[in-house]
Amino acid sequence: MAPVRVALFPESVAVRWAAEWGCRYSGPGFQPGSGYSSVWPPLCFALSVDNRGAGLIPAQWRHIHLNFSSQPRLGPITALLRESGAVSEFGSSKERPQGVRGRCSMTAETLTPEDSILPLSQALLLPRIAIESTTPVIDGGEFAVKAVVGQRVNVTSKVFADGHDKLAVLIRWRPLQDESWHSVVMTDVGNNGWEGAFTVAQQGPHEYCIEAWIDTFASFCYELRKKHEAGVPVSLELQEGRSLVLQAAERSDNELRDRLMLLHHELSGLLETEQVAQFLHEDSAHLMTQADHRAYLSVSTVYPIDVEREAAQFASWYELFPRSITDDPARHGTFNDVHARLSMIHDMGFDVLYFPPIHPIGRSHRKGKNNSLTAGADDPGSPYAIGSEEGGHEAIHPQLGSRDDFRRLVKAAAEHGLEIALDFAIQCSQDHPWLKQHPGWFNWRPDGTIKYAENPPKKYQDIVNVDFYAADSIPSLWTELRDIVVGWVEEGVKTFRVDNPHTKPLPFWQWLISDVRSRHPEVIFLAEAFTTPAMMARLGKVGYSQSYTYFTWRNTKAELSEYLTQLNESPWRECYRPNFFVNTPDINPGFLHESGRPGFLIRAALATMGSGLWGMYSGFELCEAAPVPGKEEYLDSEKYEIRPRDFTAPGNIIAEIAQLNRIRRQNPALHTHLGLKLYNAWNDNILYFGKRSDDGSNFILVAVNLDPFNAQEAHFELPLWELGLPDDAETQGEDLMNGHRWTWYGKNQWMRIEPQMPFGIWRITVS
Repeated sequence: MAPVRVALFPESVAVRWAAEWGCRYSGPGFQPGSGYSSVWPPLCFALSVDNRGAGLIPAQWRHIHLNFSSQPRLGPITALLRESGAVSEFGSSKERPQGVRGRCSMTAETLTPEDSILPLSQALLLPRIAIESTTPVIDGGEFAVKAVVGQRVNVTSKVFADGHDKLAVLIRWRPLQDESWHSVVMTDVGNNGWEGAFTVAQQGPHEYCIEAWIDTFASFCYELRKKHEAGVPVSLELQEGRSLVLQAAERSDNELRDRLMLLHHELSGLLETEQVAQFLHEDSAHLMTQADHRAYLSVSTVYPIDVEREAAQFASWYELFPRSITDDPARHGTFNDVHARLSMIHDMGFDVLYFPPIHPIGRSHRKGKNNSLTAGADDPGSPYAIGSEEGGHEAIHPQLGSRDDFRRLVKAAAEHGLEIALDFAIQCSQDHPWLKQHPGWFNWRPDGTIKYAENPPKKYQDIVNVDFYAADSIPSLWTELRDIVVGWVEEGVKTFRVDNPHTKPLPFWQWLISDVRSRHPEVIFLAEAFTTPAMMARLGKVGYSQSYTYFTWRNTKAELSEYLTQLNESPWRECYRPNFFVNTPDINPGFLHESGRPGFLIRAALATMGSGLWGMYSGFELCEAAPVPGKEEYLDSEKYEIRPRDFTAPGNIIAEIAQLNRIRRQNPALHTHLGLKLYNAWNDNILYFGKRSDDGSNFILVAVNLDPFNAQEAHFELPLWELGLPDDAETQGEDLMNGHRWTWYGKNQWMRIEPQMPFGIWRITVS
């Protein structure tokens, strides 16, 4: 596809153009009350539209995005734009529609210096009140800010105007499907700063904006109070005030008009001092607010919010290979075998049970044990080499069971409070039916072979990739992949872990996720992307609910402090929810290779307390860590063989994991990674941080000894300032791992943490 072209027309024109000239119409995108700046680079088409003030752009106009499969011909486009009702060429400023600024030419010519000159007529249309530096916003509103149902969305902005007039500022917000808007007044916090908040109560796309206007009556009252308190005569001010009340009555209707006329009459009969008191009374302010004509009203850009269910932000994931749920490595485990594990997984406190791909596995170039290029006759192969004569991504591996078996497992898991998550891995074995049914979806080499997949330094000789932009792939491959996801959703799967999404086109994900969520807003997507920060953030922006992280490789106090702080700052806090997996089938973290049981407890505590989302791959609870020498990979990897386990083996940390998950559920402060603050503990081997719920009622402190071999001690500070307490205040502490309680006296304290229990989790309350 060629780059997106942008134009502005009546919607009916765009629809017909889409039909006549072979482009796909994806509008409307223009929202009345918002501002847009659009550029059409190949044609040097520049256009700015701003109807934030007086609403000068006709409501039927739309901001249209048109995607072309090839470079469009200029002649028909020029003719179309010259049709009646379209925004076309403007020979002079007199010919431009009001509210439209800029040169609009359909010939390939550059802009001239005169185009940078703002005409007086247009300057008079610009908003008098500035609204800027608004948060939360992602890339100026290009992408939706993330939220979950029940979340309080805190909004801040800089709002100001010339002079000393008082401003009224409010937030307007709504679910996108609603016609009516809700509003909440913002508070002036000084230095042009305003803040306010609203709570989102349902799933789906939302939007918000900020409105501001000069509050004429509040400005009058402010001046009146100052002069009256200073002893300055105010007879003229009182006369002006009565005129304001009369004007408000004249533009009001019915009961409000009558009440304002009564107020005007009462004021006329009062002494000056009594008039001042009446003007400054809250009842007068309330009446005048209802009749306010909102002078110089300014409306910000409308910003999108994507509201998901709580599990997008707070969940505990457990990963297992169903084929390994067996007591015999020679017998392939089944969905029915997994039923026996549900109770233990539930008792450990997990709510998501995640399976690697459950589809048929190819035979061609099948991998053997330990990623060997030669597979034995009984080697099961990697589940990521998807597809055989038995089916592809829509099918179930026959040795796992039938579709009815899968449905029964989904139902049984739900009865245990568990949600089944599936792996969506867009890759194929060379036996996948698509290679015969849709050869045009792949890139074939001159010798008739197809290149296997690589993610340097890793090589996947048993896997080939599709080509998203091959001529035959658009749109059939895209819609096929969408339909596969929807098909599994209809089987009861509401959560997908997506394999290597950073190696697939971003526009594809933006389309697929929005399409699926338009049908099923409850669906959650986890990005398994270990790549550059910009790409990981962008995946969140285009719709991914959550993402794997660099947490796996952050081990020292300095590394963890920097990373946890970064995740709480913009732009990450608005677009990215980190899922702290402590291990994966691909990643056997180096920290765990020699650290023993304490090392596993350290990583579990950091993950469960550091983020609202965490996960572990089966075997972590047994402290499995045997590596391939010199690599962060598991020896005898379960990706290539069936691995039965004794889940009651001594030395496990099952009880500790269960307690950590219990603490998470019982303390709202731990339901998100947001709000984490680092506090002082004077030891480089102790990471000390806290989290507090939005309403302030739940305050958790966490101290983790990062040394798995030695006890560590430190003086540390209780953050009494967070509670508004003096440095010598008394507070109550509770150890949430063992239930012990005590009283803390003052800010300065001391701790000692042994490696056998290398962390402390304390709930702090005020007596």
